[in-house]
Amino acid sequence: MYKLCFFVPETHLAQTKQALFDAGAGRIGDYDSCAWHCRGQGQFRPLEGSDPFLGKQGALEVVEEFKVELVCKDSLVREALEALKQAHPYEEPAYEVYRMEEM
Repeated sequence: MYKLCFFVPETHLAQTKQALFDAGAGRIGDYDSCAWHCRGQGQFRPLEGSDPFLGKQGALEVVEEFKVELVCKDSLVREALEALKQAHPYEEPAYEVYRMEEM
């Protein structure tokens, strides 16, 4: 089992989570669509050669975003990451992947 975490603007929160759920992520036992999210602020500066969804090249951008966490079976993690990248509005979405151990 893996835990996936990613950061997304509110405008794309629901559609990005749904894409991951459709790929099979967010299932725990007899439950699906399981996720946790909280609001926070992210920041970035688009560099030369970027094509930012938000902000302008060379300018620091601070945005309201959500951090989302959900689990994913080993066999589905690559498909889930591809779904995240396709649904996410950012050119290069920030995400984390952690291997979970069953105890």
